[in-house]
Parts: sequence; C-alpha cells; structure tokens
Amino acid sequence: MRHLPVFATLLCFYIFFATTCVHAESSAPEMEKSLSETLDLWRESRFDLLYERLSHRGKMSKEKFVVRMRESSIKPACCWQKLEHFKLLNEKKSEATVYAKIGLEHGSGRIESVTREFRFSHDSGAWKMQMNDIAGLAEVSGKKKKKH
Repeated sequence: MRHLPVFATLLCFYIFFATTCVHAESSAPEMEKSLSETLDLWRESRFDLLYERLSHRGKMSKEKFVVRMRESSIKPACCWQKLEHFKLLNEKKSEATVYAKIGLEHGSGRIESVTREFRFSHDSGAWKMQMNDIAGLAEVSGKKKKKH
C-alpha cells in the first residue's frame, strides 16, 4: 500500500510523456504535407490561396502580398528538389519549429537550396507556415525599396 502513490505518480508521468511523443510523431507528417502544399501554391502562382494558407500575416494586405509575390523572380524548385530533409524540431500546442532544405529556382533557371528553420502556427485546425518565412524565401519585404 505504501508504494501505491509512487506507482500512481510514475504511471501519470508515463501516460503524459507517451501521449506527448505520439502527438509529435503524428504531427510531423501533417506539417511536412502542409509545407509541401504551401510551396506548391507558390510555385503555381496561386497567391490568393497561398495568402490564406499562411499565418502571422501582419499588416500586409492580400492585394499587396499578391503583387509582391508576382514581382519576385524566385519560386520553389520542382519535384524532389522542392523539399528535402524535413525534421520536426519543437512542437507545442499551437506552434512548432521545423528544419528543412528548400530548393529555390531563380528567374534565370538557376536553382539554389536554403536549409533553415521555419515556424508554424496551428490555426483553424491546420498547421500554417508563417508569412515572413515565405516572404524571406521570395526576397519580398513589406518595405518599399528606395529609388536613387
């Protein structure tokens, strides 16, 4: 009887950590799919839908976002170069950080890779990439460039 409280405490910790690990493992494929679909929308120049799939949109309107994305000569590479080495680094209830290698195609046809962390937010039942990550990859900012 004396060991019952200790056993109950250990059982609670086990259940908590086991469900946390299962949740993280099941969310990783969902986030990878979300990232891949987000890159596809960008590649296909479906910027209205892309805007809706992003979180933390800040002060940038949909119209301004669409114009800036159309002006960018950068888009995700096709096929296997688009997304590689996806890894879930950290996940909380409503936000997560992933690490991935993204292939980017420039207007000249040159392809380069960017490997870095990306932030996701869980919003409206789906994992969404943050707008500043897409804008950064596309080299689009909310600031106007100064003309000399």
